[in-house]
Amino acid sequence: MRRALVAVSLSLLAVPLQAQVPNPEAAYKAAGAAATRPRATIAYGSSALQVADLRLPKGQGPFPVAVVVHGGCFMSSVDKRTSIAAFADALTARGFATWNIEYRRVGDPGGGWPGSFEDVAAAVDKLANIAPRYKLDLTRVTMVGHSAGAYFALWASSRSRIGSPWRSTKVRPVSVIAIDGPGALAPFIGVDAEVCGRPVIVPLMGGTPARRPAEYHIASPQDHQPLGIKQLMVEGELKDLMEPYIASAKAGGDPVLILAPSQANHFDIVTPATKNGQAVLEFIAAHALPSPANDDGRGQPTFSP
Repeated sequence: MRRALVAVSLSLLAVPLQAQVPNPEAAYKAAGAAATRPRATIAYGSSALQVADLRLPKGQGPFPVAVVVHGGCFMSSVDKRTSIAAFADALTARGFATWNIEYRRVGDPGGGWPGSFEDVAAAVDKLANIAPRYKLDLTRVTMVGHSAGAYFALWASSRSRIGSPWRSTKVRPVSVIAIDGPGALAPFIGVDAEVCGRPVIVPLMGGTPARRPAEYHIASPQDHQPLGIKQLMVEGELKDLMEPYIASAKAGGDPVLILAPSQANHFDIVTPATKNGQAVLEFIAAHALPSPANDDGRGQPTFSP
């Protein structure tokens, strides 16, 4: 596992040694920079970072909604919503209205606990205000997150299982897609320094699990199984970190579908032009919403394109 995590760390942080070797992270961000303009950028709070980009598919609606949450090791310096914009664009082309959210993170004023969590919750809740104007179908909402965003997508999907004020929302997702990210924070402590180049979980939470057990419990989707919705898991270079969460989700009785793309890189799975990116997009399009023809919602198949 340590060798795999060091490889992820290099993929996340390093410049390739040879110019002719493609840098998957650079390709992912370049694709995001070339994405179409959103239909609207809408504030859900007063901070400049409390905004989300809305893209709408062709047609009259009502449209299903994919809430897209970017990653970045929980740090403000690593990633932002414009990087994952091409992936949101590609989901929009497949019929989803996409709500690509920005949020405060470690390094931003107000980021960390509870601000980052408040932002993700408020961004999801904002859909209830804009749904009538943009013809969004809030009975068909899916959460889609990559890396640290996968964690936040799972956490947002667990809100109905935790106490006030977190559980108060008019938006209830029907599924969640976690793309190569953890489902709990405490087990990531120690590993985070290898993957991200520095410790991030203790700074995110404002202390260790021993000092802040209640906060870590609220913040751990793995502690709130079953979520009561379909869970789609995309395994990449952080597969080892995902396995305990997947086992917990299956044990809780939720429908769990797993996609394990061949030779997956942490970034190519969210880059639409790659084979693995295409596989992830098709996986979401086929299984995120209720009653697809090839999934009865009860099985737990594994897909390996």
